Amino acid sequence: MAHMTTDDAHEYINGVCFKTGPPGKVGAETEWLVADTAAPESTVTIDRLAALLEGSGPPPAGSRVTFEPGGQIELSSPALPGPARAHEALAADLEHLGKTLAQDGLSLVESALDPVREPVRQLRLPRYNAMERFFTGRRTRGGHTMMCSTASLQVCLDAGADAADLRARWELAHRLGPVLVAAFANSPLWRGRPTGWKSTRWAIWAGMDADRTAPVLEPGGPGDPALAWAAYALGASVMAVSEIPGGGGAWLPDPGITFAEWIDGHGPRPATPADLELHLSTLFPPVRPRGWWELRMIDTLPLRWWPVPVAVAAALFDDPRARAAAEEATERLCGGAAPGRGLWLRAARDGTADPAIAACALRCLDAAVEALPRMGAAPLARLVDDYADRHTRRGLSPADARPSVPEPRPAHAGAADHHSRNGGGVR
Repeated sequence: MAHMTTDDAHEYINGVCFKTGPPGKVGAETEWLVADTAAPESTVTIDRLAALLEGSGPPPAGSRVTFEPGGQIELSSPALPGPARAHEALAADLEHLGKTLAQDGLSLVESALDPVREPVRQLRLPRYNAMERFFTGRRTRGGHTMMCSTASLQVCLDAGADAADLRARWELAHRLGPVLVAAFANSPLWRGRPTGWKSTRWAIWAGMDADRTAPVLEPGGPGDPALAWAAYALGASVMAVSEIPGGGGAWLPDPGITFAEWIDGHGPRPATPADLELHLSTLFPPVRPRGWWELRMIDTLPLRWWPVPVAVAAALFDDPRARAAAEEATERLCGGAAPGRGLWLRAARDGTADPAIAACALRCLDAAVEALPRMGAAPLARLVDDYADRHTRRGLSPADARPSVPEPRPAHAGAADHHSRNGGGVR
């Protein structure tokens, strides 16, 4: 058994989480709550979903299908060159999923937070048993809701061509984060009532265990993102220790130590590289480095609009002119620094009703509209422009258009316009 040292942890994080190479690939992970159109307040079981999906065959474009603890379905697309290819693949797989669900009277809920149903955890895997006990033991009220009632759209982009490019893209990802929260906020209802937040999903995440959900800040100001992520990971509480390193055997939830303390010998057994890998998978900052940037701050959107944040993020990172526009606009919004907690919360509460955030969001969407045809994605440019007309240019987000209690919608309707079954997702 290979025991970990602090140097080992830094080496792993630097070599695995911050790999560099030519950027340009785009991936997306779309999470969806599922409802029965005949009984929208009833829980749809994973057994029912798994049987349907097994009978329909794998998604045609290769997306991976997994389930989250409350029965949310996640489609994780392959990483493909450019936003057009990524959209084409995921749209085909969503169409396949929608037709499969519709055969049994099921549909996708077009909200990032279940607006009606109480959270019910269905997956009883050791990971989720430990996670729930961790949050319950720490009196984190939002933990159960996060696991079982939320859904997000995660955009995955390359980290950067070299160390300097990686650094610049890391900074842009963090400054852009609140803008993406606001522009795509879509969870204003909970338990059948308005919450006063445009993205209640983000508010729930922000109110949880801060040492695993807050943005990764760099002590002392700009420096090395890998050092910042290592400090974040080493300082975060260990969610659980498994009997067999990496997740096997019995699990001990919340041993009351940070990962740094575990390395220093305060755990029930020595820490190993497999334990570090598992620990990193239990950290959920809005920008998570995994050898690529995983942008985790975006609400699940109505089916017509899900390609928009994918296209916008890809354009702002991978087209030089759009990136320059986004860097200038977000630097102005954030005062040249990383966004503070107040800006993230304003974005979630007010969306693009906040004038400063709205101005930045519109500049970024306009830059994406100009860039996407240069990237071979002219149809996506038109969709982003339509979205901006409907929402951003009017100071609105999808949250402002929600009915009092949204009705589920057949999953395949509109999907073409615009990680293993029965396993767990990445929460």
